Amino acid sequence: MPQDSAALAALVGSRLCHDLISPVGAIQNGLELLTLSGFPSDSPEMELIQDSCASAAARIRFFRVAFGKAGESQGMGLREISGILKDLTKGGRLNIDWRPDGDLPRGDVQLAFLAILCCEAALPQGGDVILNRSAAGWSIAAEGPRLNMISALWDMLEGEPQPGDISPDKVQFAILKLMAQEAGRTLRVHRGQSALRIEIL
Repeated sequence: MPQDSAALAALVGSRLCHDLISPVGAIQNGLELLTLSGFPSDSPEMELIQDSCASAAARIRFFRVAFGKAGESQGMGLREISGILKDLTKGGRLNIDWRPDGDLPRGDVQLAFLAILCCEAALPQGGDVILNRSAAGWSIAAEGPRLNMISALWDMLEGEPQPGDISPDKVQFAILKLMAQEAGRTLRVHRGQSALRIEIL
């Protein structure tokens, strides 16, 4: 995918997430109104809809950062980042430990979020993802009961040619490589039997 295609894909991602978050939020508001009007909020039907809406909203907010257009001067606060990750992992098998303090450039957070998605793809049974940031760059470590790593995708992050056919659920690998190149960053991958680490330097 050429650089201009990556930029266009980011704009499409921003547009989709922007347009989808409003109707999901409207459904959540409608559920609150139903509860206020006396409809039991603890019924199985209501709980299913509420959980599904919350999960969709969290995923859209995360995708908006990971795949959307990041302006050069845009930043993100720790509270916003922590809130997105907390909602994203609620009730799931993936635990994300975000350790950097303070505000960060949105482009930096985008790289970290894309790396989280790469780690998630390698943890089919869930696990832990720990993110640290130093003056040198990012270190994203992941471990779980079982790793499932498609070698060609992880090799691509370190400079090997892109596989000819990338499925939609693995597009984060191609986007991470392109975004890192655009930012002048280097990707390194360290792989073990039950753990892996991505460095963005």
